[in-house]
Amino acid sequence: MKNVSFISLILGFASLVTACKSGINTQTKITSTTTEKLETRYKMLLDYPVDSMSMPRSMNVKTLEIRKVPSRDWTSGFFAGNLWQLYRLTGDSKYKEQAQKWTPFSKKESVNSNSHDVGFKVFCSFGEALKVENKKEYEAVIVKGAETLCTRFNPKVGSIRSWDFNKEIWDYPVIIDNMMNLELLFEASKISGNPKYRNVAIKHANTTLKNQFREDNSCYHVIDYNPTTGEVRKKTTLQGYNDDSVWARGQGWAVYGFTMSYRYTKDPAYLKQAEATANFFMTNKNLPEDGIPYWDFKDPSIPNAPRDVSAAMVMTSGLYELYTYTKNKNYLAFADKLMASVQTDNYILDTKIKAPFLFDHSTGNWPKHDEIDEPIIYADYYYLEALLRKSGKGTK
Repeated sequence: MKNVSFISLILGFASLVTACKSGINTQTKITSTTTEKLETRYKMLLDYPVDSMSMPRSMNVKTLEIRKVPSRDWTSGFFAGNLWQLYRLTGDSKYKEQAQKWTPFSKKESVNSNSHDVGFKVFCSFGEALKVENKKEYEAVIVKGAETLCTRFNPKVGSIRSWDFNKEIWDYPVIIDNMMNLELLFEASKISGNPKYRNVAIKHANTTLKNQFREDNSCYHVIDYNPTTGEVRKKTTLQGYNDDSVWARGQGWAVYGFTMSYRYTKDPAYLKQAEATANFFMTNKNLPEDGIPYWDFKDPSIPNAPRDVSAAMVMTSGLYELYTYTKNKNYLAFADKLMASVQTDNYILDTKIKAPFLFDHSTGNWPKHDEIDEPIIYADYYYLEALLRKSGKGTK
């Protein structure tokens, strides 16, 4: 996309939005000034020093300290992915050149069987690279990553195991986030012709569909299974306010994950669940006027609870794809609203702050008081993906 088209795409979201609560209460709209701020922020990604042990994850806006992580961290693939996406959006070869430098750092994660986040680490980097450069070496890493991820699959449970820690609390935890790692498996089957990866993905999605959702179509964060019998032991949370609360980003993972799974399978049950959870999110009584959710819909401190731009951007990207299958204009309008909201001074990180991030006001892990109300890398990733999907250059 030519640069002028990129600017037009951003300005195309210009509509009056009203933010509210938790310190965000300014009525504003997208202007050429805010667009220029975003472009300034994009260019800061090029200035970030290349270092395999310093992938940017988040930032404390008070101390200006950047949280840097090695490839084993679940967020490590997003920065390379952001660079690839910016290249596709702008056509500026500088983003491609930097992406080529960062992407190989995630390669070794394709053989790391100690993590269920192989999909995030490998596909958000190598998967994005493959969309630009059709290289066999990229395909090989994706297939290897899928093979590794399958080692965490228990056929009795019908799911990929999420975490290996807290064994005194749960026996076989499966989190809603794990739906996002299925794209790696689906693509690996397409690349290799081996149906094994696709079959594991479908079994995992079906088990999640059966057990992870409440009657109101919100989802639990964690389902703990008996690995011997496959029975559900308990339905709980790690990142939500409590077991019965509604963690906002989890709802985004669900809508995105089941919409993506529908893309590969055309199973109407997946589309039905994606729509049901999307409608739950969009009509929730505790959703702020500008659509950017509080980190948990049941946090008793609302309206003074932290927001989560990352949850909004995951949902936005998912809704753009959901619209392509349903043609329900409510999804398109809501996604456009969320994009209009974040592309304002309320959420764009101040350009005086020199850091490789685009947006402020995401929440990582509230129960652990970790990454609260600050820039987080995956909010930027799903925003850029949403821009691509809106432009017609995203997932078909």
